[in-house]
Parts: sequence; structure tokens; C-alpha cells
Amino acid sequence: MSLSRRGLLGLAGTVGTAGAVGTIGAAAIGAAAPSAERVRTGFERLAADGYAELAGQKVGVVTNPTGITADARHLVDVLHADERVDLVAVFGPEHGFRGTAQAGGSEGAGRDPATGLPVYDTYDKSGQRLADVFTTAGVDAVVFDIQDVGARFYTYIWTLYDCMRAAALAGKTMVVLDRPNPVGGRRAAGPVLERPYASFVGREPIALAHGMTAAELARLFNGEFLAADPVRLRTVAMTGWRRESFFGETGLPWVPPSPNMPTPDTALAYAGTCLFEGTNLSEGRGTTTPFEVVGAEGIDRRWAEAANALGLPGVWFREAYFTPTFSKHVGKVCGGVRLIVHDREAFEPVRAGIGLLVTARRVWSGFGWRADHWIDRLTGSDRVRTMVDAGAGVEEIAGDWAAGLARFEAARGEYLLYG
Repeated sequence: MSLSRRGLLGLAGTVGTAGAVGTIGAAAIGAAAPSAERVRTGFERLAADGYAELAGQKVGVVTNPTGITADARHLVDVLHADERVDLVAVFGPEHGFRGTAQAGGSEGAGRDPATGLPVYDTYDKSGQRLADVFTTAGVDAVVFDIQDVGARFYTYIWTLYDCMRAAALAGKTMVVLDRPNPVGGRRAAGPVLERPYASFVGREPIALAHGMTAAELARLFNGEFLAADPVRLRTVAMTGWRRESFFGETGLPWVPPSPNMPTPDTALAYAGTCLFEGTNLSEGRGTTTPFEVVGAEGIDRRWAEAANALGLPGVWFREAYFTPTFSKHVGKVCGGVRLIVHDREAFEPVRAGIGLLVTARRVWSGFGWRADHWIDRLTGSDRVRTMVDAGAGVEEIAGDWAAGLARFEAARGEYLLYG
């Protein structure tokens, strides 16, 4: 226990005083260190402050394998070993606390073999049902610490949202420990969700690529969507992170947030190529580079040629062939494209994804949407699907979402913590 405490106390510098809207250290963020200095996460800053934010409370943690310290220890193991924190429960999201479940699954409830703590399953739970889980667990504060990837349809941000709603119903405090948006946060991009299309891949009207961190989203959720019954929210900001920073510049170790998110390069492409979940093409699941390759049986080099002819910024499309080991087209040789991002700052993943949809439909007669129109849930309305079917181009489709995106950008600005 003493070794754990000594290690923690050396992790981070001074924690700033509590700022407005319940944010630790927010006032200092505008003067954060340049990106050459390693980013210090919300957990590090919480630890450096002696866990004062959690003092006198029974604590439950919503996390997964990404909830680690700078030296790759899991925060649950660290907190459990520290007598200053009364950690009584762990809550697992989609894929589970230890991250063993595939998309659309979880590990269920049980006990963590490393700590003996009870592990509760939050997946597919919301509202009063999730509030009852927090009550049963006997927690006073629900701590959230999960690495997001910056796309609306990546479900961890909606686990955060659901936990905030449930914590408000159960009279609990929500503490969000911040981590970087691995694809940067300079701007939002893509269509904004329309409420009739809400689901677990998009509960509320935010942009497809939101350009925010978890703590910023928590502030936005509380201020815009939960204002009638807001949760007692505390956010612990990072230091050293800039909005233009990509994950490789943070100095932090990467842990795959889910089984098909192996690298930061995967995250960079994901906001565009995950749209192929709504089609009959493979989005690369079951390969070593999911979301960086897309294709299906019968597609040839003409798709890469058509995609490159669009002249989309920052990316080349290379003819590729692959054989998925699971998911769509398992065991079959697929032709398609591999995305080669040669300029991360210029690359626009959502436009790239739309460009690939447009060109796939033009060059491959076998192209089709999933029968359940899942693409509408992913894009947030039926507009992308119907415009692609009508033969619209990338710029026309992007122009259709421009007004909604501008409104989201204006609202988003009020909740940003970093320069």
C-alpha cells in the first residue's frame, strides 16, 4: 500500500483550485504547457491532490482497460490499495470492465479477481434501472474514467450520459476524470443527430465528430440536455493537452478502448469508416487493421481509383484485399480500399467516409444498406442515405448538414476547457 501511495504522489504536479462549474484546474488550462510536455490526465491530478474530491465518500468507478496511470497501472488497482479512498464498486461498460467482450456485449456482473471488488454491468441500462444499480452498490460518488475516440457513435460517451442521468435520479455525485480526445479537438465535423434517430450510438443532438473530451461533453450534457434535472457534476481537467494535439503527442500509453480499436490510427479513421457498419461491406472487423480497410467480395481496383479522384484532403486510398476472420464476409477474400492518412491535420474522416460511400455505390453493383437502416442511426437521420441513393456528391451531402453543425459549434464553445 505504501509503495502505491509513493508512486502516486510522484505522478503529477500541483492541482489547481476548483474553478467554475465544478471543474478542478480549469482556470489554469489556457496556460497549459506546450504539447511537448506529457499530458497529465484527470486521474493524475486527482491523485496529486490527495483524492480530496473523493474524501469521506463511498466511491464507485466506471472504467475499462483504458483507465490507467502514466506508468500503465490500472486506476482500480491503485485506488483499492490506497487507504485515502473508500472504493466499494466497479461499473463495466460495453465490452466490459476488463475489455473481453466484442461489440454489442459486456462481461456481466461478478467480482474483480485482482481486488475482490463487486463489478456491476452498466451495458444496456439507463434511467431508473441504472440508478438502482448505483443504489444497490452503496456508492456516494460515481467516478468516470474511460478513453474516448471522438465519434458520436462510440458508446462510452453515452455510458457517461446514462450514468449522469442515473446519478441524478439516485442522488449521487458524478466525477469525470478527463483524458485526451485522441484525434484532436480543433473542430466538430459531420451531421448533428436528429432526436427521432436517437439510440445508444447517439442519445442527443451532437455532431458525428464532436471534437470534445469526456469532461467537456459531461459539461455540455449537464448544461444542454440534463438541465431540468442536472447531476452534481465535478470534472477534473488535464494539463498539457492542446486542442490540436493527436494522441501520439500526449506521451501517454495507448490501451485499446475496445477490441477493434487497436491503435490511434484506427481512431483517426473511425468517424468515417464506421459508417460502413450500416452497409453490406466489411468495415475491417476481423482483420489486424479494422476501420482502416473496407471492402467486400467482388470489389476491385476501380473503387480506390474513384475515391482518389475525389481529391479528399490528407488521405490516399490504396487498392486492398483482405480476409476477415469474423464478422461480415468471414473467411472470404474481400476487395476494397485501405486508407493511408498522409496529413493528419488536413484529413477529414467524416468527409472521407461519405466519399467512400458515394464511390462504392457508383462502382460496385452489389452495394447495399443494412435492412434495418442502421446507417440512419450512425449518421443521425435518413439524409445521408437518401442523398447517396439519389446520386449526391460529397460536397452536396456535407452542405446539407452545415447549418446544424454551425449551431452545434456555437453551443459547444461554452463548455470547452482547453485552448
